Amino acid sequence: MSRTMVVGVDAGGTRTRCVVAAPDGTVAGRGRAGGANPHSSGGALVETLAAALGAALSTLDGRDVRLGVFGGAGSAGAGATGFRAAAADAWERVGLTGKVHTVTDLEVAFAAGTAEPDGALLLAGTGAVAVRFAGGAVARRCDGYGWLLGDEGSGVWLGVRALRAVLAALDGRGEPTALVAPACVLLGIPPQSWAGLPARSWAGPDEREALAQAVLAAAFAQPPAALGRLAPHVSAAADDGDPVAVRLCAEARDRLLHSLDTVGPRVGRPVVLGGSVLLRDGPIAREIRAAVAERYEVRPRTASDGAGGAAALALARLTGTTVDPTVHRRLTSGHEPGRE
Repeated sequence: MSRTMVVGVDAGGTRTRCVVAAPDGTVAGRGRAGGANPHSSGGALVETLAAALGAALSTLDGRDVRLGVFGGAGSAGAGATGFRAAAADAWERVGLTGKVHTVTDLEVAFAAGTAEPDGALLLAGTGAVAVRFAGGAVARRCDGYGWLLGDEGSGVWLGVRALRAVLAALDGRGEPTALVAPACVLLGIPPQSWAGLPARSWAGPDEREALAQAVLAAAFAQPPAALGRLAPHVSAAADDGDPVAVRLCAEARDRLLHSLDTVGPRVGRPVVLGGSVLLRDGPIAREIRAAVAERYEVRPRTASDGAGGAAALALARLTGTTVDPTVHRRLTSGHEPGRE
Protein backbone atom coordinates (compact mmCIF):
# COMPACT_ATOMS: atom_id res chain seq x y z
CA MET A 1 0.00 0.00 0.00
CA SER A 2 1.43 3.37 -1.05
CA ARG A 3 2.22 6.05 1.53
CA THR A 4 3.15 9.69 1.12
CA MET A 5 6.60 10.54 2.44
CA VAL A 6 8.97 13.51 2.36
CA VAL A 7 12.74 13.76 2.74
CA GLY A 8 14.77 16.34 4.63
CA VAL A 9 18.55 16.59 4.31
CA ASP A 10 20.86 18.74 6.43
CA ALA A 11 24.18 18.74 4.59
CA GLY A 12 26.68 20.24 7.02
CA GLY A 13 30.37 20.87 6.69
CA THR A 14 31.31 17.99 9.00
CA ARG A 15 28.35 15.61 8.69
CA THR A 16 25.20 15.04 6.66
CA ARG A 17 21.91 13.85 8.12
CA CYS A 18 18.77 12.73 6.36
CA VAL A 19 15.19 12.18 7.59
CA VAL A 20 12.33 10.42 5.82
CA ALA A 21 8.97 11.32 7.36
CA ALA A 22 5.22 10.96 6.97
CA PRO A 23 2.82 13.94 6.82
CA ASP A 24 1.92 13.46 10.50
CA GLY A 25 5.58 14.02 11.44
CA THR A 26 6.42 10.40 12.15
CA VAL A 27 10.06 9.76 11.25
CA ALA A 28 10.29 6.54 9.23
CA GLY A 29 13.99 6.56 8.46
CA ARG A 30 17.27 8.31 9.27
CA GLY A 31 20.60 8.29 7.51
CA ARG A 32 24.03 9.78 8.08
CA ALA A 33 27.16 10.45 6.06
CA GLY A 34 30.22 12.68 6.11
CA GLY A 35 30.59 16.39 5.44
CA ALA A 36 28.98 17.88 2.35
CA ASN A 37 30.13 21.45 1.92
CA PRO A 38 30.21 22.13 -1.84
CA HIS A 39 33.28 24.36 -1.38
CA SER A 40 35.33 21.64 0.32
CA SER A 41 33.87 18.24 -0.59
CA GLY A 42 34.61 18.44 -4.30
CA GLY A 43 33.49 15.47 -6.36
CA ALA A 44 32.49 13.56 -3.23
CA LEU A 45 29.48 15.81 -2.63
CA VAL A 46 27.08 13.72 -4.72
CA GLU A 47 28.33 10.49 -3.13
CA THR A 48 27.93 11.91 0.37
CA LEU A 49 24.36 13.06 -0.24
CA ALA A 50 23.47 9.75 -1.88
CA ALA A 51 24.95 7.81 1.03
CA ALA A 52 22.80 9.68 3.57
CA LEU A 53 19.71 9.24 1.41
CA GLY A 54 20.39 5.55 0.86
CA ALA A 55 20.83 4.87 4.57
CA ALA A 56 17.57 6.65 5.44
CA LEU A 57 15.66 4.77 2.73
CA SER A 58 17.21 1.36 3.40
CA THR A 59 13.98 -0.18 4.77
CA LEU A 60 11.51 2.02 2.87
CA ASP A 61 9.95 2.14 -0.57
CA GLY A 62 11.39 5.15 -2.40
CA ARG A 63 8.30 5.31 -4.61
CA ASP A 64 6.42 6.75 -1.62
CA VAL A 65 8.64 9.85 -1.51
CA ARG A 66 6.91 12.83 -3.08
CA LEU A 67 9.27 15.68 -2.28
CA GLY A 68 12.62 16.46 -0.70
CA VAL A 69 14.34 19.54 0.69
CA PHE A 70 18.13 19.71 0.91
CA GLY A 71 19.75 22.38 3.08
CA GLY A 72 23.46 22.84 2.72
CA ALA A 73 26.39 24.67 4.26
CA GLY A 74 28.07 26.70 1.52
CA SER A 75 25.03 26.41 -0.78
CA ALA A 76 24.33 30.14 -0.98
CA GLY A 77 25.65 32.52 -3.62
CA ALA A 78 28.19 30.93 -5.93
CA GLY A 79 27.65 27.51 -4.34
CA ALA A 80 23.91 27.39 -5.03
CA THR A 81 24.07 26.02 -8.57
CA GLY A 82 26.55 23.27 -7.72
CA PHE A 83 24.64 22.20 -4.62
CA ARG A 84 21.36 22.10 -6.53
CA ALA A 85 22.91 19.93 -9.24
CA ALA A 86 24.50 17.59 -6.67
CA ALA A 87 21.20 17.18 -4.80
CA ALA A 88 19.36 16.32 -8.01
CA ASP A 89 22.07 13.84 -9.01
CA ALA A 90 22.05 12.13 -5.60
CA TRP A 91 18.23 12.01 -5.69
CA GLU A 92 18.30 10.17 -9.02
CA ARG A 93 21.11 7.82 -7.94
CA VAL A 94 18.98 6.37 -5.15
CA GLY A 95 15.99 5.98 -7.47
CA LEU A 96 13.77 8.80 -6.21
CA THR A 97 11.44 10.55 -8.65
CA GLY A 98 9.66 13.21 -6.58
CA LYS A 99 10.51 16.90 -6.62
CA VAL A 100 13.76 18.22 -5.17
CA HIS A 101 14.25 21.67 -3.61
CA THR A 102 17.44 23.17 -2.19
CA VAL A 103 17.83 25.86 0.46
CA THR A 104 20.65 27.15 2.64
CA ASP A 105 21.65 25.73 6.01
CA LEU A 106 20.25 28.90 7.58
CA GLU A 107 16.71 28.14 6.45
CA VAL A 108 17.05 24.56 7.67
CA ALA A 109 18.33 25.67 11.08
CA PHE A 110 15.53 28.19 11.52
CA ALA A 111 12.93 25.60 10.50
CA ALA A 112 14.44 23.16 13.01
CA GLY A 113 13.54 25.57 15.80
CA THR A 114 10.14 26.83 14.74
CA ALA A 115 7.38 26.31 12.18
CA GLU A 116 6.62 30.03 12.16
CA PRO A 117 7.69 32.05 9.09
CA ASP A 118 8.89 35.15 10.98
CA GLY A 119 11.60 35.36 13.60
CA ALA A 120 15.36 35.28 14.05
CA LEU A 121 18.20 32.77 14.09
CA LEU A 122 21.49 33.03 15.95
CA LEU A 123 24.03 30.36 15.02
CA ALA A 124 27.37 29.88 16.76
CA GLY A 125 29.21 26.68 16.00
CA THR A 126 32.28 26.44 13.79
CA GLY A 127 31.11 29.78 12.38
CA ALA A 128 28.65 32.41 13.57
CA VAL A 129 25.81 34.31 11.90
CA ALA A 130 22.59 36.10 12.85
CA VAL A 131 19.58 36.13 10.52
CA ARG A 132 16.11 37.67 10.56
CA PHE A 133 13.41 35.79 8.65
CA ALA A 134 10.21 37.24 7.18
CA GLY A 135 7.71 35.05 5.40
CA GLY A 136 10.11 32.12 5.66
CA ALA A 137 12.82 33.93 3.71
CA VAL A 138 16.03 35.65 4.81
CA ALA A 139 15.23 39.34 5.33
CA ARG A 140 18.55 40.38 6.85
CA ARG A 141 21.75 38.70 7.97
CA CYS A 142 24.82 39.72 9.93
CA ASP A 143 28.31 38.15 9.95
CA GLY A 144 28.93 34.60 8.75
CA TYR A 145 32.06 35.86 6.99
CA GLY A 146 34.35 32.96 7.87
CA TRP A 147 37.06 32.45 10.47
CA LEU A 148 39.54 34.94 8.97
CA LEU A 149 37.26 37.97 8.59
CA GLY A 150 34.27 37.31 10.81
CA ASP A 151 32.31 34.57 12.63
CA GLU A 152 32.62 36.60 15.83
CA GLY A 153 31.78 34.56 18.92
CA SER A 154 32.00 31.22 17.11
CA GLY A 155 33.86 28.13 18.25
CA VAL A 156 36.80 28.87 15.96
CA TRP A 157 36.83 32.52 17.07
CA LEU A 158 37.06 31.31 20.69
CA GLY A 159 39.73 28.75 19.85
CA VAL A 160 41.95 31.26 18.05
CA ARG A 161 41.70 33.77 20.87
CA ALA A 162 42.36 31.10 23.46
CA LEU A 163 45.57 30.17 21.67
CA ARG A 164 46.59 33.83 21.54
CA ALA A 165 46.05 33.98 25.30
CA VAL A 166 48.14 30.84 25.77
CA LEU A 167 51.04 32.34 23.78
CA ALA A 168 50.75 35.60 25.70
CA ALA A 169 50.89 33.69 28.99
CA LEU A 170 54.01 31.87 27.84
CA ASP A 171 55.97 34.91 26.65
CA GLY A 172 54.96 37.12 29.58
CA ARG A 173 52.61 39.56 27.83
CA GLY A 174 49.57 37.98 29.46
CA GLU A 175 48.56 36.48 32.76
CA PRO A 176 48.69 32.75 33.54
CA THR A 177 45.71 30.79 32.30
CA ALA A 178 44.31 27.29 32.78
CA LEU A 179 43.87 27.13 28.99
CA VAL A 180 47.51 26.13 28.49
CA ALA A 181 46.97 22.47 29.40
CA PRO A 182 43.86 21.75 27.23
CA ALA A 183 45.42 23.64 24.32
CA CYS A 184 48.55 21.49 24.51
CA VAL A 185 46.51 18.28 24.81
CA LEU A 186 44.39 19.13 21.75
CA LEU A 187 47.47 20.08 19.76
CA GLY A 188 49.25 16.84 20.68
CA ILE A 189 52.13 18.46 22.59
CA PRO A 190 53.79 16.00 25.05
CA PRO A 191 52.88 16.59 28.73
CA GLN A 192 56.51 16.89 29.79
CA SER A 193 56.59 20.16 27.83
CA TRP A 194 53.81 21.85 29.78
CA ALA A 195 53.06 19.98 33.05
CA GLY A 196 52.78 22.41 35.92
CA LEU A 197 51.59 25.42 33.98
CA PRO A 198 50.08 28.02 34.37
CA ALA A 199 52.34 28.84 37.35
CA ARG A 200 54.83 31.53 36.28
CA SER A 201 57.61 29.80 38.24
CA TRP A 202 57.24 26.58 36.28
CA ALA A 203 60.08 27.20 33.84
CA GLY A 204 62.60 29.73 32.61
CA PRO A 205 62.39 31.84 29.46
CA ASP A 206 64.03 29.23 27.24
CA GLU A 207 61.59 26.49 28.20
CA ARG A 208 58.64 28.85 27.79
CA GLU A 209 59.85 29.96 24.38
CA ALA A 210 60.27 26.34 23.29
CA LEU A 211 56.71 25.56 24.35
CA ALA A 212 55.38 28.68 22.62
CA GLN A 213 57.06 27.61 19.38
CA ALA A 214 55.63 24.10 19.75
CA VAL A 215 52.12 25.54 20.21
CA LEU A 216 52.64 27.81 17.20
CA ALA A 217 53.81 25.00 14.92
CA ALA A 218 51.05 22.62 15.99
CA ALA A 219 48.33 25.28 15.63
CA PHE A 220 49.38 26.26 12.12
CA ALA A 221 49.36 22.58 11.14
CA GLN A 222 45.63 22.39 11.94
CA PRO A 223 42.80 23.36 9.58
CA PRO A 224 41.09 26.46 11.01
CA ALA A 225 37.86 24.59 11.82
CA ALA A 226 39.79 22.20 14.08
CA LEU A 227 40.72 25.05 16.40
CA GLY A 228 37.07 25.22 17.40
CA ARG A 229 37.61 22.06 19.44
CA LEU A 230 39.14 24.28 22.10
CA ALA A 231 35.87 26.20 22.60
CA PRO A 232 34.30 23.75 25.12
CA HIS A 233 37.47 23.93 27.19
CA VAL A 234 37.24 27.73 27.25
CA SER A 235 33.69 27.42 28.57
CA ALA A 236 34.76 24.88 31.20
CA ALA A 237 37.67 27.04 32.33
CA ALA A 238 35.35 30.04 32.60
CA ASP A 239 32.95 28.06 34.77
CA ASP A 240 35.95 27.15 36.95
CA GLY A 241 36.79 30.85 37.34
CA ASP A 242 39.83 31.24 35.08
CA PRO A 243 39.95 35.03 34.48
CA VAL A 244 41.21 34.76 30.91
CA ALA A 245 38.49 32.30 29.92
CA VAL A 246 35.84 34.38 31.69
CA ARG A 247 36.79 37.43 29.61
CA LEU A 248 36.85 35.43 26.37
CA CYS A 249 33.37 34.04 27.00
CA ALA A 250 32.03 37.46 27.93
CA GLU A 251 33.41 38.96 24.71
CA ALA A 252 31.96 36.10 22.62
CA ARG A 253 28.58 36.61 24.29
CA ASP A 254 28.64 40.35 23.62
CA ARG A 255 29.60 39.95 19.96
CA LEU A 256 26.93 37.34 19.33
CA LEU A 257 24.25 39.46 20.97
CA HIS A 258 25.42 42.48 18.98
CA SER A 259 24.99 40.49 15.77
CA LEU A 260 21.51 39.39 16.84
CA ASP A 261 20.52 42.92 17.81
CA THR A 262 21.78 44.19 14.46
CA VAL A 263 19.39 42.06 12.42
CA GLY A 264 16.55 43.42 14.53
CA PRO A 265 14.39 40.59 15.91
CA ARG A 266 10.88 41.72 16.83
CA VAL A 267 9.71 41.40 20.40
CA GLY A 268 7.54 38.32 20.83
CA ARG A 269 8.73 36.62 17.65
CA PRO A 270 10.62 33.32 17.94
CA VAL A 271 14.38 33.42 18.32
CA VAL A 272 16.12 30.18 17.38
CA LEU A 273 19.58 29.30 18.72
CA GLY A 274 21.82 26.80 16.97
CA GLY A 275 25.40 25.58 16.77
CA SER A 276 27.55 23.85 19.35
CA VAL A 277 28.50 27.01 21.26
CA LEU A 278 24.83 27.77 21.96
CA LEU A 279 23.51 24.22 22.29
CA ARG A 280 26.11 22.94 24.76
CA ASP A 281 25.78 24.07 28.34
CA GLY A 282 28.23 26.81 29.20
CA PRO A 283 28.43 30.47 30.21
CA ILE A 284 27.92 31.79 26.67
CA ALA A 285 24.82 29.68 26.03
CA ARG A 286 23.32 30.40 29.44
CA GLU A 287 23.85 34.14 29.25
CA ILE A 288 22.56 34.43 25.69
CA ARG A 289 19.41 32.48 26.55
CA ALA A 290 18.81 34.82 29.47
CA ALA A 291 19.48 37.92 27.35
CA VAL A 292 17.12 36.77 24.59
CA ALA A 293 14.34 36.17 27.11
CA GLU A 294 14.86 39.61 28.61
CA ARG A 295 15.32 41.64 25.42
CA TYR A 296 12.80 39.97 23.12
CA GLU A 297 10.33 38.59 25.66
CA VAL A 298 10.45 35.06 24.29
CA ARG A 299 11.92 31.81 25.46
CA PRO A 300 14.60 30.96 22.87
CA ARG A 301 14.11 27.80 20.85
CA THR A 302 16.85 25.43 19.75
CA ALA A 303 17.82 24.09 16.33
CA SER A 304 19.05 20.65 17.34
CA ASP A 305 17.80 18.60 14.36
CA GLY A 306 18.52 20.24 11.03
CA ALA A 307 17.34 17.24 9.02
CA GLY A 308 14.01 17.43 10.83
CA GLY A 309 13.86 21.12 9.96
CA ALA A 310 14.45 20.31 6.31
CA ALA A 311 11.68 17.69 6.48
CA ALA A 312 9.36 20.34 7.96
CA LEU A 313 10.15 22.61 5.01
CA ALA A 314 9.41 19.70 2.67
CA LEU A 315 6.02 19.10 4.29
CA ALA A 316 5.17 22.80 4.08
CA ARG A 317 6.01 22.78 0.35
CA LEU A 318 4.03 19.59 -0.21
CA THR A 319 0.88 20.80 1.54
CA GLY A 320 1.15 24.52 0.85
CA THR A 321 0.41 25.27 4.52
CA THR A 322 2.33 25.94 7.72
CA VAL A 323 3.34 22.77 9.52
CA ASP A 324 1.22 22.05 12.60
CA PRO A 325 3.19 22.57 15.86
CA THR A 326 2.59 18.96 16.95
CA VAL A 327 3.87 17.65 13.63
CA HIS A 328 6.84 20.01 13.85
CA ARG A 329 7.77 18.69 17.30
CA ARG A 330 7.72 15.11 16.02
CA LEU A 331 9.98 16.02 13.11
CA THR A 332 12.52 18.01 15.11
CA SER A 333 12.68 16.16 18.42
CA GLY A 334 15.95 14.64 17.23
CA HIS A 335 15.48 11.19 18.76
CA GLU A 336 18.20 9.40 16.85
CA PRO A 337 19.92 6.35 18.34
CA GLY A 338 23.61 7.01 18.78
CA ARG A 339 23.29 10.61 17.74
CA GLU A 340 26.34 12.71 18.60
